[in-house]
Amino acid sequence: MSSGSFEKREELLAEFAREVRQFNGLSASFFRAAAAQVGMNVTDLQVTDILDITGPTTAGQLAELMGLTTGAITGMIDRLEKAGLVRRERDPEDGRRVIVRLVPNEEALRKMSPVFDSIGGSWDEIASQYSDEQVAFLVEFLKRSNAMSREEIARLREVPEGAGSDFSAPLGDLERGRLVVSAGTSTLMVRAVTGMSDLYRANFTGSMPNVKVEEGTITIRYPQRLWLLARRQRMAEIELSTAIPWQIVIRNGGSEVTTELGSLDLLELDANGAGSMFRVELPEPTRVVPIRLGGSGSQFTVRRPPGVAARVHLKGWGSGVVFDDQTVSGMSSDVRLQSPNYEGAARRYDLEVSGTGSMITVAAG
Repeated sequence: MSSGSFEKREELLAEFAREVRQFNGLSASFFRAAAAQVGMNVTDLQVTDILDITGPTTAGQLAELMGLTTGAITGMIDRLEKAGLVRRERDPEDGRRVIVRLVPNEEALRKMSPVFDSIGGSWDEIASQYSDEQVAFLVEFLKRSNAMSREEIARLREVPEGAGSDFSAPLGDLERGRLVVSAGTSTLMVRAVTGMSDLYRANFTGSMPNVKVEEGTITIRYPQRLWLLARRQRMAEIELSTAIPWQIVIRNGGSEVTTELGSLDLLELDANGAGSMFRVELPEPTRVVPIRLGGSGSQFTVRRPPGVAARVHLKGWGSGVVFDDQTVSGMSSDVRLQSPNYEGAARRYDLEVSGTGSMITVAAG
């Protein structure tokens, strides 16, 4: 490429960058002007536009597309629901999830339709001046641009490298706690801490999760983004107060999951899709405590205090299992093992392991 051609391309790329920046700025200005025209908050109007484009979606997905926190998007949905513009519904495919659906509102449509019909007509007029091949090229460009924008929004929401973010909540008069970790991390540590005045404390590095605390239930959910690659490791360290009993649920915990539950009063532990390495140190039980482990992983290691009764029901497949002094190699599904003192023990662990793992170890000490 000649120096003249190189300079021409540099000028063209610089002009392209300026026009893209101006396009983005004018788009934001259009929404501000449109919101003022119809008497709405600009972000509320953007949410209704997203729902009109994407169809019903979850609050978490809306938060990602808007670049907002879950708390902010929840307040926004509350306003829109009160105004009769959206409604919340249970996901028919997953009853645990709530989806947000745009509601036809004649008064709102009467105000918004002229605004969006006008710019829609202008876009149609521009598109009519290009061939089918050129329009197809523009569609491809816009799809790639939108994917890039989503990735940049996610990047901006990440915690800066080397920095962390701390969360906590007061213990108050709560009588029990529940921890739910979903769509996880590279490294997850859950630790019991004695004498802590808070309900929990958590520190996160890498991309930020959505954290919600309600009536003793702590929900930590990382957005599932196929387009967000692991440029920075997600790490989460969570401390739980030993002043109250706990139920712990881990879904897709990460490549390395460790729970050090020490003197915690454990009600139940349910971990599925834990990752390649799962290590759990169980406390002294105060009752019959169910433990469920599932998903594929290269190694599951569970340790309980000496003398504590336990039973293991293996429902998956793996290369081997060690239970105290019993070893089974090349195990198949439906293997049952138990300690000699299991029958009649009022305080014991009842473990169920499903899925696959190359080695499963359940031992005392």
